[in-house]
Amino acid sequence: MSRYLYLVRHGEQQDAEYGLPDGPLSPRGVRQVQALAHRLGGVPFDAAWHSPLQRAAETARIMTERMPALTSQPSALLFDCYPSGPTSGMPHAFDPFFGGITPAEIEAGEAQMADAVAEFFAPAAGDRHELLITHNFVIGWFVREVLGAPAWRWLGLNVANAALTIIRVRSAKPSALLTFNDLGHLPPELRTGLPVEQPY
Repeated sequence: MSRYLYLVRHGEQQDAEYGLPDGPLSPRGVRQVQALAHRLGGVPFDAAWHSPLQRAAETARIMTERMPALTSQPSALLFDCYPSGPTSGMPHAFDPFFGGITPAEIEAGEAQMADAVAEFFAPAAGDRHELLITHNFVIGWFVREVLGAPAWRWLGLNVANAALTIIRVRSAKPSALLTFNDLGHLPPELRTGLPVEQPY
């Protein structure tokens, strides 16, 4: 029996380049999400969850409008966060990233991700398909979890807006990463959200 987690980063945010913490989707972000919803229209989803932030909630609304049998529920476990702080073995090139992040933010992110892994990586009684609409760092942490990588390894695991990552949670075998940052549903002009250069 398998639990399939379809991890989706929200669509492009309006004026995200100005550093706004949250906001509605841009027109391009709406088109991204519509394309993803079309791609996933045939998946027999059992449940959907989204981050409470506006950009994720709007992504969920657009997707479920095209999937009338599905309702998405907000989950604080999918909130944008910093999943961990600097750890032993982390390359020093990552040090500047943590310059403006407080210990309290890191502690909150660590607790949130521990609860998220306990919740979403619990094996299901039967095959289940679940849609999780969230943020870049959360998806990076989930991928790190599947691969059994060091805590710091979520850094640099960037996913694009409306990209698709699929994880298979199994009861008798380790979880498996089926696809990561899949953009096959988006034409080149709709592919946004990745750093122009990988700074880390």
